[in-house]
Amino acid sequence: MEWTREQRYRKYKDWDAQTLLDLQAQAATSPYQMHYHIHPLSGLLNDPNGFSYYNGEYHLFCQSYPFGPVHGVKSWIHFASPDLVHWHYLGPAIDPDSDLDNAGAYSGSAMEHNGKLLLMYTGNHRDEDWTRIPYQVIAEMDENNHITKPDKAAILPPDHVSEHFRDPQLFKHNGKYYVLLGAQDAKTKSGHIDIYESDDLETWHENGYLDLGKDEMGYMIECPNLVFVDNYPVLIFCPQGLDKSIADYQNIYPNMYWIGKDINLSKAQFTPLQDHPANLDDGFDVYATQAFNAPDGNAYAISWVGLPDCTYPTDKENWANCYSQVKRLEIKDGVLYQHPVDAIKNLRHNEKQLNNEKIISQKAGKQYELKLHLAAGQAGKLHLASNEDLSASLVVDFNTAQDAKLTIDRASSGPAVNPDYGATRTIELNANQDLDLDIFVDGSLCEIFINDGRHVATLRFFAPSSNQKIAFDKDTKYTGRLWSMNSIL
Repeated sequence: MEWTREQRYRKYKDWDAQTLLDLQAQAATSPYQMHYHIHPLSGLLNDPNGFSYYNGEYHLFCQSYPFGPVHGVKSWIHFASPDLVHWHYLGPAIDPDSDLDNAGAYSGSAMEHNGKLLLMYTGNHRDEDWTRIPYQVIAEMDENNHITKPDKAAILPPDHVSEHFRDPQLFKHNGKYYVLLGAQDAKTKSGHIDIYESDDLETWHENGYLDLGKDEMGYMIECPNLVFVDNYPVLIFCPQGLDKSIADYQNIYPNMYWIGKDINLSKAQFTPLQDHPANLDDGFDVYATQAFNAPDGNAYAISWVGLPDCTYPTDKENWANCYSQVKRLEIKDGVLYQHPVDAIKNLRHNEKQLNNEKIISQKAGKQYELKLHLAAGQAGKLHLASNEDLSASLVVDFNTAQDAKLTIDRASSGPAVNPDYGATRTIELNANQDLDLDIFVDGSLCEIFINDGRHVATLRFFAPSSNQKIAFDKDTKYTGRLWSMNSIL
């Protein structure tokens, strides 16, 4: 179905309640639905927003269009969790119901301040001629989760940017308040991270584009994030149109990270530790990752598992996308590692010990964790969500010998998913070393943590419900454990 602009931007109040209930039922009963990851109750879910800790809980807001699998007029919905795993839904949070956001409440961030949670987002305003004005808005949420919007924008677009000026990250650093914004320069049509500074959250001064060196970062940077991981400044961002000679990627748009030695926000200077940005995820479907520094001293990240300008088989069921699990960030040897948070272990049950079995499970179900330690010096294929003869499956092709690498192949797992961008992803490994895999499957979502999170590969796949076999293609030397996973939603 082709959605017209009029349909996409229809006011929420003009939709009837029964339509929404029908859409919710359709999403809930889908055989592809996730059950221990955040997913849309109906319609489309995209960027994670406002990831934060406030009033004794972790909070997460989500870009949402509840009336279909399309990017219509966006709102924020709200989840909270005591442990970053067990999320409960708190309902709508920011609706596009003011002049500042009459065409959508776009992405943003959150920061605790004076007992309130400040929610900063881009108000997508459209005038009568459909000209876009991106307003940067700071709303407040109190301890009862009541949200109050302001009457005016905190930051107006400067003359030197195009209409693409969005996704504010609000945070405090060295006694001052800062906002990072994704921006496109009006003259050069190049992507940048624009920095604003304030002493009081009222008056904002533009410090200019963050200096990222001589290489252009494509035509637009979305979702810029700065976190400090083991005292290193780490930029996480989505450079659309990035030249692949700068950093190679296969997805339509990449989600990158860049570790720095130092960052001076007042002078808009970034001193990189790496020569170039690197892929945050080595799979097929991660974008718009949002991270924050939590009070417990850790940096946590969560990602949209979906991509702009792409479609997925569940579009036919009127819902789209989901989120990754939350990952704890760490830097080892100048590389960003991502780890499952400890609380994910609380979902495990029905443990099965594994030791060189060729068939791991004939009927593993659609919610499980599989942890494997594969010996060096061998090669083979692990089939997930497979039919009986292994001809239709999600394939993890591994080599732990001299030509060490891991290839994920979703070509035969079910309906094709954005085939223009390939059906395989390959990760180079160190030769002649053991390989550790921690694999999470939840409905149509798979997350593979490789060598303690040195790499993570995230993807959607759409296998028939009857395909639940897990097996190697031949005898393999390994140990492991398999768990079923409880639902959270």
